[in-house]
Amino acid sequence: MFGSRRKRIRRQAPAAEFPAAWRARLAVRWPTWSTLTDDEQARLEDLILAFIVNTRWESAKGFVMTDEVQLVIAAQACLLVLELDIDMYRRVDSIIVHPRTVVLHGERYVGSGMVADGPHAIAGQAHHHAGPILISWSTAAFEARHTRSASNVVYHELAHKIDMLDGVVDGTPPIADPAQRARWIEVCTAEYERLCHGRASVLRDYAATDAGEFFAVATEQFFTQPVALRDGNTDLYEVLMAFYRQDPAARALPAR
Repeated sequence: MFGSRRKRIRRQAPAAEFPAAWRARLAVRWPTWSTLTDDEQARLEDLILAFIVNTRWESAKGFVMTDEVQLVIAAQACLLVLELDIDMYRRVDSIIVHPRTVVLHGERYVGSGMVADGPHAIAGQAHHHAGPILISWSTAAFEARHTRSASNVVYHELAHKIDMLDGVVDGTPPIADPAQRARWIEVCTAEYERLCHGRASVLRDYAATDAGEFFAVATEQFFTQPVALRDGNTDLYEVLMAFYRQDPAARALPAR
């Protein structure tokens, strides 16, 4: 992928029990872990084990794959589906981990009907259908530690995979309830149009690229800066909360 040689990591059976050493590593490498309840941690552990064993892990550009790399990426990926179902990742076949950002060349769509040309660096990329996900480890590791940085490449790319489940990248994840889906479209369209018209938004400008990027960026902020999102756009926060069935702003608030 991207002109690099890749090393494939052979799948292994999941451990019978989540290693205690992994919990200690998560507490250090991903502070979000410590904000979860005991029940949430226990359920996330099961999801992490399933995600690791059901994903092909590949390394590129001489990167050395380790259990810790898989653990930190899998933990962040599984947070998104903590209250959903691991089946949301049925189209996640493989993750290719690069040591750092990858420079791509050629034309790319940058939103508002504009196309840019020339080299550009990316920290992640999600391919359609069962295609691989590319992740820059330097970026993923930094953003795991700095949980309020407003950007998270793992959340972003896995949100794309959720969006792709119906075969169309349209910024609307699988929502069975018609009323909930209608409310999602109403709220997200309004905020997306605000961005496209250059108006102030709680989301960063990249969310205006297209509807798919809007959902991915909104997901990032929902999990990294939930209080700011809730206070800045309550409607958007609430439709994300209804979909993910989580209230990360409550976790972020100090105990009273």
